[in-house]
Amino acid sequence: MSLRTAAYAGLLLVVPFSSAFAQDATTVGERVKSALSRQGTTLSFDRISGDASTMLIEGARISIAPESAEIALGNITLTDVRENAGYVVVGSIILPNYSVTRDGMTVNATGIGFTNLRLPAPDSTDAMAGFWLCDAAQMQNVTVTIGDKQAFAMDRLHFEMDMPANGKSLTFSAAADKFSGDLSVVGDPNARKLIDALGLRTVTGTLDLSGFWRPADGRLAIEEYDISIDRAGTLGLTFELGGYTPDFIKSVQALQKEMAAASEAGENSAQAKSALGLMQQLTFRSASIRLEDASLTGKMIDYLAGAQKVTQSDVVNQAKGLLPFLVARLDDAKLTAQTTAAVSTYLDDPRSIEVTAQPANPVPFSQIMAAAVSQSLKDLVKILGVSVKANQPGSDSSAAE
Repeated sequence: MSLRTAAYAGLLLVVPFSSAFAQDATTVGERVKSALSRQGTTLSFDRISGDASTMLIEGARISIAPESAEIALGNITLTDVRENAGYVVVGSIILPNYSVTRDGMTVNATGIGFTNLRLPAPDSTDAMAGFWLCDAAQMQNVTVTIGDKQAFAMDRLHFEMDMPANGKSLTFSAAADKFSGDLSVVGDPNARKLIDALGLRTVTGTLDLSGFWRPADGRLAIEEYDISIDRAGTLGLTFELGGYTPDFIKSVQALQKEMAAASEAGENSAQAKSALGLMQQLTFRSASIRLEDASLTGKMIDYLAGAQKVTQSDVVNQAKGLLPFLVARLDDAKLTAQTTAAVSTYLDDPRSIEVTAQPANPVPFSQIMAAAVSQSLKDLVKILGVSVKANQPGSDSSAAE
């Protein structure tokens, strides 16, 4: 079982099963089964015991897709189960530690838990009813071992959420206090040579994410998604879209069930058209990708200079000379000049470079897809409002309220 599957399996167990939960543990267990079934997931377990304050699901197993193999989850503990303002609140959900080995790779995950899961009443008119909401979730540690080497480790991956109120935004944040990787496990000799030249045989860093979601109009923004590598740099991503409403999410979930059950080509074709129809409900508001350099660019230039037996200046000048031809495909004189100037500035003084897409008004995804299908890069960059800048402060166009 992959790390992604293990994390998903843990999250599935906190999907709301409605706050009309019965007073006995058996009924609660059946409601959990029913909720997961509506998500296309089958839950089974050996037994469930306890009362409204503390429950234990023993020998839990799930299968995520029809006819897929069961995934063993073990014993799940729910404590401090209480009612509050029409909600059932599960104060703490604790999952057991996991260790899975497959094809020579072992994944270990420890300290998985959730805090203050809120389950709305079955007749709730809240737009958030039917979605799992909790104050916090965390995984204390996860490691990936290949053979006798620890290829990857992450410490304290945690997620926090502030509940929406009065039609305002749900805000969220997540972070990994530290991650590390051993890239010596890479098998290709040429790749290992480049990794060594860049000083990246062992990497350490952090992960930070934050954003908001406004259910009323479906505005969703990732305002920060930064992956920072020590002694290399930070890659930052942002995006914002509209139309991501609770109704849209429910439609996507229903379509996923239909696609999982489809058996004929005609059915799959119809569902593909439905998926395109759903995508057209979304609008694009903005996106960016930004690199803040912390010596990585200089090391890459040094490596290329050594490989070609030329000077660093020669490498930079070659890149500047080729750049206008590479971006000419955009067929946009203004953007070509802007990109050439920005990249040249960055190569002379590597601090930061950023590509943004910021249309004057939200753009329907149908319009973006039409431009992409026509393979007109000029139309696409114009529609999206693409720009490039170097060595300037990062963009900040999103606003939660």
